[in-house]
Amino acid sequence: MWIGAGRRGAACLLRRINVSLSQTAMLHGRSTATRRNCAANFMLEDVGESMSQADRSSGSSVMSLAKSLACLPDESFASKEKRPLTRMEHKRHIELRIKKRVKARYSNGKYHGLMSKVVANADTLRDSYDMIRLNSNIMLTSKKDDICFGSLAEQLASGEFQVQSNAVSIAAKTKRKDCLVLPKLKLRIVQEAIRLVLEVVYRPHFSKISHGCRSGRGQTSALNYVGKEIGVRDWWFRLFINKEADQRVLSKLVSEMKDKIEDSELSSFIQSMFDARVLNLVFGCFPKGHGLPQEGVLSPILMNIYLDNFDREVFGMCMRFEGLGAETGDRRAAQSSKLRGWIRKQIKESDDKSVEQVNDGAGTRISACRYMDEIFVAVSGSKDAAMEIKAEIVSYLKNTLNLDVEDRMDLQAIRENSGGIQFVGTVVRLTTPASAGLRAVHKLKDKVGLFASQKQEIWDAMTLRIGKKWLAYGLRRIKESEIEQLGLSTPLLDHISQFRKDGMKTDHWFKSLLRIWMQDVNAKIESSEEALLSKYIAEPALPRDLRDAFYDFQKRANEYVSSETAATVELLHRPCSHPKPSARGAVTRLEAPMNSIKRSLHRCGLINLEGFPRHVCMLMLQDDELIISWFAGLVRRWLKWYSKLDNFGDVKLLTVECVRKSCIRTLAAKHRMHEVLVEKKFELEQHGIPSTEDTDADNTVMESNDDDESLMFGISGSGLCLLSLSRVRVPARVFDCFVTGCTVASPSMYTLHVKERQRFPGWRTGFATSIHPGLHGRRIGLCTQHVKDLYLGNISLQSVEFGALSR
Repeated sequence: MWIGAGRRGAACLLRRINVSLSQTAMLHGRSTATRRNCAANFMLEDVGESMSQADRSSGSSVMSLAKSLACLPDESFASKEKRPLTRMEHKRHIELRIKKRVKARYSNGKYHGLMSKVVANADTLRDSYDMIRLNSNIMLTSKKDDICFGSLAEQLASGEFQVQSNAVSIAAKTKRKDCLVLPKLKLRIVQEAIRLVLEVVYRPHFSKISHGCRSGRGQTSALNYVGKEIGVRDWWFRLFINKEADQRVLSKLVSEMKDKIEDSELSSFIQSMFDARVLNLVFGCFPKGHGLPQEGVLSPILMNIYLDNFDREVFGMCMRFEGLGAETGDRRAAQSSKLRGWIRKQIKESDDKSVEQVNDGAGTRISACRYMDEIFVAVSGSKDAAMEIKAEIVSYLKNTLNLDVEDRMDLQAIRENSGGIQFVGTVVRLTTPASAGLRAVHKLKDKVGLFASQKQEIWDAMTLRIGKKWLAYGLRRIKESEIEQLGLSTPLLDHISQFRKDGMKTDHWFKSLLRIWMQDVNAKIESSEEALLSKYIAEPALPRDLRDAFYDFQKRANEYVSSETAATVELLHRPCSHPKPSARGAVTRLEAPMNSIKRSLHRCGLINLEGFPRHVCMLMLQDDELIISWFAGLVRRWLKWYSKLDNFGDVKLLTVECVRKSCIRTLAAKHRMHEVLVEKKFELEQHGIPSTEDTDADNTVMESNDDDESLMFGISGSGLCLLSLSRVRVPARVFDCFVTGCTVASPSMYTLHVKERQRFPGWRTGFATSIHPGLHGRRIGLCTQHVKDLYLGNISLQSVEFGALSR
């Protein structure tokens, strides 16, 4: 009876709730808060009526359940509203607000009054300051600097803002006396505001071959474009631009900006920054997008604006060569291209001579990819056509864009298994997948090498066991009785006895004898005691025939593995009916620069000359958490940058064999502990330092939305820098953290060490390369959180105010 009453009460309750939901649906035209409140009231009233009927049978427990059901919508909405915005979401909101202000100044095909109405606006300057703080990984709700954005906007609008007084100069302690001019906080805010405005204006107009500092494009997209879109071609080359912007470059840049922006005040302010040398617009000299301080805030967008003319010129060359060349080349490639047919018709009607010239390059195809000032060009066709294309591109850069082009590399033919070409810090090379016969030969060699190594391990283990037994027997005999008490008088025993001094214990005497014996046989060159016992004790006692047979087998096995057999040579050099690499099934391979990575590891002290891991001396005075974060930041960069490359397995092996062991040895040297105890005490896997090569990159590096290079330019590609602890806090002189926007006191001072000179283009090794020489030995004050962020790659050196000590 009680069960039936409970079921009837529950059924009635569900019917009442359905009715209340239908009534709630009628409130669709009201506000969200009104709909939620009315829905809750309807449900409570209906549930109360149902409870008056079912309370006698089911008890008061149903009322608490009904109240819980009625409160569920409010709790869900409250929990959804409490979720804080991420750093990227804050940046997108700021960009959207500035975009609305910029779009409001558009009229008659141009933007007007951007400097006085948008940049010189207190709200825009405040948003720019928040953007700088987000780049510094600082919460917007934390304490801010004492800046009056209203007065700053008035100074900009009236022209009273002095650029020269808001910049700081840093001179290098070298013979060249290179000087680096960096902006102070107020000028940095103005530059950020101008950058955001120019991004809104020009971002929709950039070409698809441009991959630097753009939304949805970056170093990864550039490499994917080269490997998948461009693919296999006949020729490729790079263009090395080396030019610091002069007045001619700046004048042409300003004239290009006038096509879309009509604002003399903005042009004058850019000119004043150029005169103060704080614009830092440099083509070449150092790699871009690595978070280097010498790369100005405005240089990425200004460089894209200036080189957009080059992108359009390359597009025009593609249309000329491909559009006309397809007529006499492969018709299957152009059977569906109406645009090319129209272009061929127009050029034929206008100039027949030009048609004859272009027809000489029939079948020629051009592809290009540009990441900031790094330019990669690939050509399909004859060598003469490729040389003509290269000469035309170099002539355009020199004569039209007023840039200096270094002719460091001639036209390079694409060949399988060659050294490749450098682009965006990686190696691009062409490889041909091995045939079935070649794979079989290599598989046989691997089996022979594995069998020989297994026999060598067994031989070493058995000889070591014999040597250990000999050592134990000698120790036991000497401890049982003294040599003088043996009753034997031989020249050998007499020679041994004379090395024993009065009062010397037996164990000490035996160790002295071993040391003398090792000197006699010159055994110090051996790597370990095991090799000493195996090579100098056990092997000489074995039969000569056995030793000769074993070493003869190892010699023959090594000769077979290390040499190319006739079958392998025949497979590698077999003639092919298709001369082009694409016809042989060649593929483009993207690889990490392993040699450069190892050199950087040696420069920073992680490995020695032989490649063995060692402790990093400059990190030993820092906290354990910061030491682990330094090594974890290197691993995170490698897994993030190289996880999609073809030789990622070599990078993972280097991570386990060098980086992890170097971290353990650094902590062991600091605490004077054994490495096994250090590995047990510090759980490095939880910090992102893997212990095996089988670690999946997707599981090690947390996926995030901070990959938009237009908003994270310089941060996502910043390398690891090496800091040493200079001194701890001195009560008489306390500094705030040098990171822009941070008001926390810095507990310590750190010294920045520059390990590599500036070069262009640079390799992506995981470390900060090409830092300006003027920053070498520069002392900076950082709070603990920002030291960790700098190590882990959450901020870059661009967020550090290196002139804070001069304030």
